[in-house]
Parts: sequence; structure tokens; C-alpha cells
Amino acid sequence: MTKKLRVAIIAPPWLALPIKGYGGIELVLEGLIHSLVKMGVAVEVFGNGARAIAGVPTHSLFKTEQFDSIHEPYYESASIVQAHMQFALEAIRSDGGFDIIHDHNTIAGPSFLALATQLAGVPPALHTFHGPPFTEGDAIAKGAISNRLHLEQLHHMGQMYMTCISQAMALTAPKNLTSHLLPAVYNAIDLDQFPYVATKKDYFITLARFTPDKGQDMAVRCAIKLKKRLRMAGTVADIGSNRKLLFELSNPLSNYRGNFEFRYYSDKILPHVLRNSRITYSGNLSGQRKLKFISEAKALLFPIDWEEPFGMAVIEALACGTPVVAMNRGAMPEIIEHGVTGFLANTEAEFQEYMTRVDEIDPAACRLSVEQKFSADTMAHAYVERYHEVISRSTSA
Repeated sequence: MTKKLRVAIIAPPWLALPIKGYGGIELVLEGLIHSLVKMGVAVEVFGNGARAIAGVPTHSLFKTEQFDSIHEPYYESASIVQAHMQFALEAIRSDGGFDIIHDHNTIAGPSFLALATQLAGVPPALHTFHGPPFTEGDAIAKGAISNRLHLEQLHHMGQMYMTCISQAMALTAPKNLTSHLLPAVYNAIDLDQFPYVATKKDYFITLARFTPDKGQDMAVRCAIKLKKRLRMAGTVADIGSNRKLLFELSNPLSNYRGNFEFRYYSDKILPHVLRNSRITYSGNLSGQRKLKFISEAKALLFPIDWEEPFGMAVIEALACGTPVVAMNRGAMPEIIEHGVTGFLANTEAEFQEYMTRVDEIDPAACRLSVEQKFSADTMAHAYVERYHEVISRSTSA
């Protein structure tokens, strides 16, 4: 009888699985875990203990969600993720029966695993870089702090290997990682959770946290010029409801005024919401409200102003048969087939023009693209291939 592959998934400590409401990495992990279990892989999760996926053992140091602390000062938030990693690795080492670790903790993961996988009793590991993108020279020249520094110091990586969520992201990875960097694995979703709707209503949407990187101000300008309805969803700082947002916006002493995402909404978005009834904020949506919002939209607008490493909202929209108009940056050319599932713009003028052409896109083609490239089952099979490659390399080392 063939022994089951046994995988220890180290999720971030901030949110619990199954996810409720917002979830980026967690949404990906939920789909991955379900598909791995269907494939006969023995999965155990080391993550937040507020909830657990049925039938999947969950080990946790933190029994309540820690997301409120994620943006606290380094000496507070770093302590949480470091304690989480230490707890998980000690539990995995003590167990002694896992074939591989699959880690999803930004920054802390590679640093811990490069050392831990050199110790007796710790299995080899695969770390997924979910983002942000690796800081490049132009951003550093403008004053950005490089997020590559800790990776460039990984001269001895033990039995830790890595992968990215897009080829665009992998191309910018620090060169010293090359020997331990495996081919990219695209993020994915559980298609059964996303309804396909062929007949659309007459409104555009954005679906992202409000930040200059996501570029909602461009979407607003284009919608106003075209006299189109635009419904925007997502968090403003950590605010997800219209009621709370209005309260904080009306309070001149609000603590949120020091938050750049809050100021972005206040300065760049709010004036248009107040003056134009076609431009509305829908809050941070989840569940059936989110699915209805996406699936009935004329198109998702994705006017990013950075090198987006993937874009979960994009494949969620395509799964519902909703085309996407995006800026031609980051991983967008790997996800969107120009003229078939949406449009890729190089300028704001092009972006606006493509908004007038979304009726040319066949919703069925959008859905098919996700079935073929971005389903949870496709992602799980790709990761199992990476697991076996890591194990093989580690055995022969």
C-alpha cells in the first residue's frame, strides 16, 4: 500500500480557516487544502485556531484572530508571526512524521526555514511568495525600503525551496535564490463557489482595498467621463462598512487620518462619491452579496499602479463570466487574454476606451479560462508536483 503524502501547511497567524469575509492568502489556502484532501494527501494546518476546516487537523498557538495587529508597530506584529513560526516548527519537528512543510508566511517564513531545514528531524520545505512583489531599483531610487535584503542574505538555504505565484514575480526574484526557486504556481479558486452569469447588468465594479497601488481614482475618472455607473467594494484602511467609514470621515480628530489608505479615499475618492450619484461605495463585501456584486457586473476594473504579483479579484470575476479591464502590469498578461477575457491597457486613455468595448467579450470564455488555468484542483496538482520535486532534491542532496 502506497503511503499517503503528509504535508504540514503553515498558514499565516492573522486569520482563521475557513475564511469569513476578506481573505487573500487564506482564500487560496482554503481551496488548496480542500483539493489536496480530495487527491488523498494527508494535510495538517498550523494556523490561527479560531476556526478549523472540517476533517483537517489544525494546530494553533493563537486561538483568536490576530488581524487587528497586522499593521501595528514591528515590535508588536513581528512577535506574533515569529512566535507562530516557532510554535509550528517545534510541533512539526516533535511529530517527526511529515514529508514536507508548505509555508505561506511572508518574510519570516524563508528566514526560519533556511535554518530549520538544516536541523535533524525537520522535513524539507516549500515557501510560496505571495507578495508584495520584490522591490526593484526604480522603487528603491524613489525612497522605498527594499524587501529583498533578508532574502539576499540567504546564502545557505538548507532544504528550503521556494516558488512564486506568477512568472512576472519570479523574474524579479533575487538572483541568489535561483538554485532553490521552482517554477511558479498560479493562485486559484474553488469554481463551485462562483456562479456563472451570462447576462450582465449596466454597472462596473472595483474590488480591492483602497490604496494608490490599486488605482481606484483612475476607475472613477473614467466612469465619470463615460457617464457609467461604478460600484466600488473593499476596505478603507481596516474599515469595511459604510456606516463606520462615514463616521470616521466626519470626525476631524479620527485616528484614521494618519493612515495613508484612509487619506487616499478621503482625498481622491470621496469628493466624487459626494458629487456624482453614479459613483458609490458598497463596503467590504463577502458571501452571497459579494458573488452577486461580481457576477452581475458589466466588467471588473483593475487599474493597478504597481507590479501586481497576481490578483485574486481578477480570477474571481472571470469565474463568474465577468470580463476584466486592467492595466498591463505585473501578472495581468498571464491572467487576462487581451480581447478574449478582457483588455490590457497601457494608458488611462486606453483603459477608458476598453471600458466601452467590454460587450465584445464572451462571458463563457472568461469562465473557461479559470477552469483551465486557475481552478483549485489545477493548483493542487501543481503543488503536489513541487512537493515531490523538493523531497527528491532533499533526498539526493
